[in-house]
Amino acid sequence: MAEMEPETTLGGSLLVPSVQELAEQPLTSVPERYIRTDQEPPSMASDCHKEIPVIDMQRLLISGDSVESSAELHKLHSACKDWGFFQLINHGASSSVVEKAKHEIKELFRLPKEEKKELWQEPGDISGFGQAFVVSDEQKLDWGDLFYMVTLPPHLRKPQLYSKLPQSFRETMEAYCGEVKDLAMKILNFMAKALEMNAEDMKVLFEEGMQAIRINYYPPCPQPEQVIGLTPHSDAVGLTILIQVNEIEGLQIKKGGMWVPVKPLPNAFIVNVGDVLEIVTNGIYRSIEHRATVNSTQERLSMATFLNPKLDGDMGPAPSLISPDTPALFKRIGVTDYFKGLFSRELQGKSYLDVMRIQND
Repeated sequence: MAEMEPETTLGGSLLVPSVQELAEQPLTSVPERYIRTDQEPPSMASDCHKEIPVIDMQRLLISGDSVESSAELHKLHSACKDWGFFQLINHGASSSVVEKAKHEIKELFRLPKEEKKELWQEPGDISGFGQAFVVSDEQKLDWGDLFYMVTLPPHLRKPQLYSKLPQSFRETMEAYCGEVKDLAMKILNFMAKALEMNAEDMKVLFEEGMQAIRINYYPPCPQPEQVIGLTPHSDAVGLTILIQVNEIEGLQIKKGGMWVPVKPLPNAFIVNVGDVLEIVTNGIYRSIEHRATVNSTQERLSMATFLNPKLDGDMGPAPSLISPDTPALFKRIGVTDYFKGLFSRELQGKSYLDVMRIQND
């Protein structure tokens, strides 16, 4: 099978100006294209009293079916069903690798403007610096820049982008993405156990899957109430594992019609169920809308690592979860076709998942 570059094949995004460069100018107000009257203001409809569940990986890993391990597995199951989000502590990933990754991410966004231009998105592509899901020149924009790159398997990396990255960034991300891939497979295995589904169904889908990173940079904004850092959406992927690069809050998830701010725990990963897992689990686990807000004084950085099924396969509800009493709620679809559909649309809540539903007229 010929090697393919998924970004160019699957779709792209229109090129837009750098928000980081815009924010470095002496602004007193925000340009019109970033003002989001279509969104609930960040301070409205928020519930600061709720907190997302916390899962302890070491408890899950206790050998045998101990009471402690079973209780933690039940907690994981409830978190995926009721929240779609959790913080993972005692995850076992190398703390030195995670800290190096945070350092390299900061350095990436400090690169001189000319070096950054070499790493900018090309038309019809989403790899590099820019924004994603921009499909028209009239579309409102987020107050944030991203850097997107496919990381695994290695043959899907975009060589002309990868070769221009600083050597230290490449080496650190190689180590980091390996750690996160191992962790993601452990999490998925525990999810399969909690669902009482055939573990092989999960393994076959994701073990040789596509991994990508999205680094988010949200600069300070003179009118933070008027903008949104990242439009409300659910992740169209399998599993997302997020690190906060600095200690600035901004991630909010939608629960019961209210926006719940996520308060990151030290040394924890924030993990969330993507649309693909909602499809695979036949709606038992749910992807949840979330957004990023910004503030007037401090930049915020985070990095999401996405785990997806392999591109040359297909996906649908796991066969072991389908029965006459629990019929399939979603279609089977080729993974490549799924992502082509995704990148041709604006980011809008969970609307893309609805396209995948089986309509029973």
